[in-house]
Order: sequence, then C-alpha cells, then structure tokens
Amino acid sequence: MSKYIKFACDSRPCGTEITPFSGLAELNACRRKLLQLRVIGVDSNGVGFGNLSMRDGATNNFYITGSATGGLPELTLADYARVVAYDFKRNWLQYEGCAIPSSESLTHAAVYESDAATGAVIHCHASKLWTALLNQAPTSSKAVDYGTPEMAYEIARLFKVTDVRTRKTLVMAGHKGGILVFGRNLEEAFGVLMRERKKQV
Repeated sequence: MSKYIKFACDSRPCGTEITPFSGLAELNACRRKLLQLRVIGVDSNGVGFGNLSMRDGATNNFYITGSATGGLPELTLADYARVVAYDFKRNWLQYEGCAIPSSESLTHAAVYESDAATGAVIHCHASKLWTALLNQAPTSSKAVDYGTPEMAYEIARLFKVTDVRTRKTLVMAGHKGGILVFGRNLEEAFGVLMRERKKQV
C-alpha cells in the first residue's frame, strides 16, 4: 500500500474491477480539465496529487480516483474505487475495485456525510489560490493532517460552525496547497473552483 495512505482498508470482493457506472465519462471529463489547469497531477518528486469523487446515488457510497493515479492522462474503470463503508473512529474503509482508493477518501466521505446535497467533491492543489483563501474561506486547523480521521472530524466541525455549506470551498491549512470544492454534481464543483480562481485574478 502507498505510504501516503493513512487508513486501513479492505477490498470487497478482493481485486476485482468495479462495475461500469454512468458517471465514469463525467468524472474523466472533469479530471481532464483539472489536469489542464495543473491543479491535479504529479509534482517534481513524482508524487501524484489531487483527486475527485462522485456520490453513488442516495447513499454515502462514492466512486473515487485511485491512489497514485495523478500522473495518468486518462483513467479506466481499473483506476477507480467504489467506497462502500467507512468508519472514522477506526480509520478504516471498505471498497470495491482494483485500485486502492485515494488517500483523501475519508475526507471525501466526511463531506458526503455532512451534506446530503453534495454529489461530487474535488480535492486539488493550487498554491497561489490556497494562500489567498487561507483563513478567508472556511479553513481546517493547521494541526490536522490530510487523509486522517482528525480531518474527517474537522470537516464535520466546519460544516457546523462556518458557511462551508454555501461557500462549497474548504482550505486545508495543514496540507499546503490543498483545497476542497464540492457541489451537487461535478459541473457545480468545478464551477466553484473557477469562481474562486476568478476572484483572485
């Protein structure tokens, strides 16, 4: 397992590709735009960054890009995972698919659990935007690391005490460059990112 994955996880059933789903083309189309903007991809050390997900119907299950897929120009079903169960307290999740879910999977789960209206989440890296939004938009504690149960609990807290539900933007203070945007669908989530970028021009 990747050293960037901080949770324990179980595959169900082990190592089998997820069933084709209707949102695959939409996820890939949005991902292509994010790659063009260079807010997801691979850094100078060869480490992938950024991920996106889509809720599976009315459940808290969701499809998410696999870990270490940031450098791939196009993803196939084998590069996605479907998260079907999670437990923040145990720092655990269960998934279907060949790919290990993104290291930020518990973070995505926390957004879906906190806001039933959210249908898609984008986690991107944009240093200038991050600096501009830090403590101006809802911002997580600097002491909280990415991909941890603490981050999941921090997101739940921010949904209770800030305007993150309407702003649909969250800055990760302890994860330099890390920004979360979300919306009813990927189109809206991407639009939120574009709106925030435009404000800083």
